[in-house]
Amino acid sequence: MNPLAKRYLLAPGPTPVPPEALLAMAQPIIHHRSPQFKPILAKVEEDLKYVFQTKNDVLILASTGTGGMEGAVTNTLSPGDKAIVVRGGKFGERWAEICGAYGVESINIDIEWGRCVKPEQIAKTLEEHPEAKAVFIQAHETSTGVKFPLKEIGEIVKDKENTILVVDAISALGAMEIKTDEWHLDVVVAGSQKALMLPPGLAFVSLSEKAWRFVEKSSLPKYYFNFTKERKALAKNQTAFTAAVSLIIGLRETLKRIKEIGLENIIAYHQRLSKAVKTAIKAMGLRVFTKENPSEILTAVEAPEGIDAQEITKIMREEYGITIAGGQAQLKGKIFRISHMGYVDEHEMIMVIAALERTLIKLGYKLTPGVGVKAAQEVLLS
Repeated sequence: MNPLAKRYLLAPGPTPVPPEALLAMAQPIIHHRSPQFKPILAKVEEDLKYVFQTKNDVLILASTGTGGMEGAVTNTLSPGDKAIVVRGGKFGERWAEICGAYGVESINIDIEWGRCVKPEQIAKTLEEHPEAKAVFIQAHETSTGVKFPLKEIGEIVKDKENTILVVDAISALGAMEIKTDEWHLDVVVAGSQKALMLPPGLAFVSLSEKAWRFVEKSSLPKYYFNFTKERKALAKNQTAFTAAVSLIIGLRETLKRIKEIGLENIIAYHQRLSKAVKTAIKAMGLRVFTKENPSEILTAVEAPEGIDAQEITKIMREEYGITIAGGQAQLKGKIFRISHMGYVDEHEMIMVIAALERTLIKLGYKLTPGVGVKAAQEVLLS
């Protein structure tokens, strides 16, 4: 690799961090219980509600998004409870694994990877298992690039007094349309290192009043991920335990950027980038892996026959300084994933397509140089 080459991060997390957030996080540390930190936390909380599209509290945890997922299970359910889990990829499977670790029986709706769950499948499973206390799902499945119909599923679950809808929006919040309150999403989990444009280390959880009633009855073990403690601390503009001060100061800057641009404009921008990349992929004779309801967060691409997707990601990283992601679990070596979420722009989309063309040609794939770039440009110029 050229030692002077710049490095670009176009994987679905972590994502690039804006310079103003980096500079804010480089400031001298302040104490998490100090008077200086309280107004910062209060402002961040206010702006998180805007991004979540909720009037309810958004808890801030010093953990990755998986910590928020675990807390969503342990704070709302009890030993022996049953929960419906949509397993359409690696992160849907994670919900089932967390449930299993705490003695919650998961009733799995298994979806072929690359396809989308249908709302009627949720309705049918709830009819068959009215005792299910929760429905666990992704806003979009990062391992496959499929977006799930949250709004329609929310309509199904909203009138089930004994069932809550729990959503992993870790890689979706801030880039996709997610209307927490309007769509009746009872628990929504997000993370800092995706569309919110920060390093890893923060998880966020919003809970509806319906979900808080489940918290009151929950008897699963919990200590650090204790949502009741966090809610009480938040009322005093504090966190229950030591706050990730520097990350929260950086978050203040990225949330300010999101509000200034406008959430609806950011969502439209991600849709535009997604269309450009997917159009370019098809123009190159490649196939988008996602078979139904593709997400605007990333593009999952099938490697050409006879080419290992891991070789594609390796060459992109080592020769062109561009980090994209490979496939996970059974998709390892079969697909690669290009992110277009967070602090990225149109020029980077053109760059990644150009580098991909060169990589594929190097690996023996028959391709006219520039065909993908041309297709992406035409979308971006329209």
